[in-house]
Formats: sequence, structure tokens, C-alpha cells
Amino acid sequence: TPADVYTAAFGGVNADGETIKGVLADPFYVANEDDKGIFWQILNSLERVFAGFLIAVIVGVPLGLLIGMSKNASYAFDPFIQIFKPVSPLAWLPLLLYIFQDINMTAISTIFVTSIWPIIINTALGVKSVSEDYLNVAKVLRFSPVEKVFQIILPVAVPYIFTGMRLSLGIAWLVIVAAEMLTGGIGIGFWIWDEYNNLNYPNIIIGIIVVGIIGYLLDLVMGKIADFFDYRKKGRA
Repeated sequence: TPADVYTAAFGGVNADGETIKGVLADPFYVANEDDKGIFWQILNSLERVFAGFLIAVIVGVPLGLLIGMSKNASYAFDPFIQIFKPVSPLAWLPLLLYIFQDINMTAISTIFVTSIWPIIINTALGVKSVSEDYLNVAKVLRFSPVEKVFQIILPVAVPYIFTGMRLSLGIAWLVIVAAEMLTGGIGIGFWIWDEYNNLNYPNIIIGIIVVGIIGYLLDLVMGKIADFFDYRKKGRA
């Protein structure tokens, strides 16, 4: 019931007359390495998310630029993108766990391999949206390839890149919850699964709400950053 969820969150006496210490009443407690408050569970998940997301950005943006600028690269990479992009993160987990034999590396690499595609695709789309007139100007001025990228292509492609990053971060947060449920360890996904094993359904609902709120905040922040770098919206302001 809503009352049970409220009691589980903030503490009090439940319907059975038991005194409950709320999950959100003391989110910072550390009993031992495997028993920590929900704040530390969330923090561990976010660390994995941003590690995998950062690697996806570092690899995805240059690859997207290459695909957008080169037809040969586009033809070469497009089949791989179309094949691997739809693969579920759960399908990658067993293979990556076998390769790395480490929970953290498995979670981070799963995030990387499933969240890189929006970055690559949107970056390439941004490059292809550059006006032919701008590219002709670069030829007339005899820009080097590096100058063309930084002075012509990137200013136009940046809004597309951040759109891809926004989508990628959402996927990363979605993936980490599922990954932690299967791999275990410390993290909000494993915490929710552990509460399920303990038949603590009010805490599961709390976990779902917390995951949703954090996902919303991540998207909100990334959206604001994307808007800041979007010259098209600045022009309309």
C-alpha cells in the first residue's frame, strides 16, 4: 500500500506493528562492504554509468566524424552498426563477463557497447548536415583537414553530437540497472534485486521511483547542456 511504501522510505510503524528504519531516512549508512545505504548504491551505479558513457563519447565522436566525412568509412562501418545496434545489453553480459571476469569492468563495457551507437549515428548525421557552401569555402581558403573539422564541421555538428550524448546517457542509465541485477555487487540495480529476494516489495517500489527520478535528472542536465551548445536555439532566442 502507499502507506507501506511511505513507511519503508521514511521510517515508522508498518501495518504489522513493526518499527521500520526508512531507506531514505539514513541513506549514507555503511554497515560493511556489502551492506550500504541507498546513496552509496546510487553512487556506485553512477560511477559505472559515467565511466562507460565517457568511453563511448571518446570513441564514438571521432568515429562518427570519420563516418560523416568519408563515404568509404560510412560504407565500411554501416553494416556493423546496423547489426550490433539492436542487440540487447543482456545478450552482451555473458560474453563480457567471460572476457573480463570482473563485475565492474563487465558493467562498464556493457554500457559502452550499448550506448555508443546514438553518439556515432548523430555525430555522422551532424557532419552530413554541413552545408556544401561551407565546405567550398574551406576549399577556397585551403583549410587543412584539421582546420576544416574544427572551424567548419564541428560548429555545425556539435548540437547533433550532444543530442546523441543525451540519448546515450539515457541508455547507459537504463542498462546499468539490468546489468547490476545480473552481475551483483554494489549498485541500485542489485539493491532492487536483493530487495526482491527478501520479498521487500515496498523497497522495490522506492528503488523504481529513485531510478526514474535520477534518469529524469540526468536527461534534464544533459538537455540543458545540449541547448547551451545548440547555435540554432541561440539564434531563435
